[in-house]
Amino acid sequence: MKKILSLMLISVLFFSCSEDKMDEINEDRNNTTEMQSKNLLPDLLLKSGFESTGTDIAWYATVYVEHNAGTWNQSHQADRRIAQNASSLLNNSWNALYDVMNIAKTIINNTDPETGAEPTDFFSRGVAEIMMAYNLAIATDGWGEVPYTEAFKGLDNINPTFDKQSSLYPEIQRLLNAGIEDLNQATVIHGNKDYIYAGDKALWIKSAYALKARFALRLTKINGVQAAQEALAAIPNAYSSIDDAMLLGGFIIDLPGSNPWGEFWYWRDHLSVSTTIFDLMTERNDPRASAYFSSTDPADIAPIGAADQVQGGYSQSLFTSGWDAMASPILMFTFHELKFIEAEAKFRVGDATWTTALQEAIQASFDFVGVEGAADYYTNEVAPKLTAGNELKEILTQKYIAFFDREAIEAYNDYRRTGFPEMKNPNNATVGFIWRFPWALSEVSSNSANVPSWTIFDKVWWAGGNE
Repeated sequence: MKKILSLMLISVLFFSCSEDKMDEINEDRNNTTEMQSKNLLPDLLLKSGFESTGTDIAWYATVYVEHNAGTWNQSHQADRRIAQNASSLLNNSWNALYDVMNIAKTIINNTDPETGAEPTDFFSRGVAEIMMAYNLAIATDGWGEVPYTEAFKGLDNINPTFDKQSSLYPEIQRLLNAGIEDLNQATVIHGNKDYIYAGDKALWIKSAYALKARFALRLTKINGVQAAQEALAAIPNAYSSIDDAMLLGGFIIDLPGSNPWGEFWYWRDHLSVSTTIFDLMTERNDPRASAYFSSTDPADIAPIGAADQVQGGYSQSLFTSGWDAMASPILMFTFHELKFIEAEAKFRVGDATWTTALQEAIQASFDFVGVEGAADYYTNEVAPKLTAGNELKEILTQKYIAFFDREAIEAYNDYRRTGFPEMKNPNNATVGFIWRFPWALSEVSSNSANVPSWTIFDKVWWAGGNE
């Protein structure tokens, strides 16, 4: 009996050792289930710029805000307000945003000072907090209420509730504050993992303050003068020159490897310069027109909301169409945006130096696109329009012109927030302006019980809508 038990024990031990060895042999060491936070940073930054900022959301926004007229296929439908409530419209962008926010959340969890496996990686943590704020803002600005508190839990919660926008905006500011605090503590940086600032934490902190100003001013309809005051409090710690701008570069004039706007032009050619932006610049004798448009002949400009469906038949943006555009960077936050925020905020609080900030904003815009004559343009064309009661309209019009067309998302947000400049698409009156994006198919099909009832014709909270 003892002999039998001994043989059985030997068999069990041998089997167990063999199983352990087999597990070790079968382990794929090249595809780990966990990755260091610093190695997640490239994916976080590339996707934030390429997918969140530089593709579908921007391409629909540029049509809604009339920088471009849609002159082919889906963009032509957007121009005519056809099928804009389809749940498939921006489903890919919704999923991409949640993918990139999940990466940010993973880094934040991994670097938690109390519970994370990498409690001293303050650089990765700070950048992830800033990028979580950046992407969360794109999501809530586009859709209004979005999942956040119960999101990013995988199979533990596949039906997250939607957070109100009024609770998400304080969270965005909290994330930016946390990012600033953590970056100030960072002693080890990961420059080769940072596709935006190459490990310069001071520039990341400046970007966090710039974003604080952007999102503070977003709430002008909610917080009134306080919104402007909060924006002005952040600005001194933000960018001081064009060189500080938050850009994702490194693209080339080749496929693959080019800017997504350039690829969109090359493969699809959906967009043409709109009469709305063209007329505003023509009225002001704007010298940037020759740097903006492939043709400045009025006959070549696509009538907004009524253009023919044709590829390449109208004037196009030189920034996002053509070979040179394929190597241009994705603009995530520019110096001229910050100066326009300063001009608007100072005007709202009654600071007379708002005119100086406006001049500096226009100069920064001219410098960014390599055009001379900003001072004369301000004196001869802008200053005469700054009459009593027209100041805010002209500030926002100048910002709208400077945003053409790579900063369409922020131009869209500004119009929904202020109503400036006037949109001219005739389909806004007959069908309706698109105030928010349609709910994504992935949510409608799998989380329908939590999807709010709002439609694309309902304003988001900060634009004056309900929750």
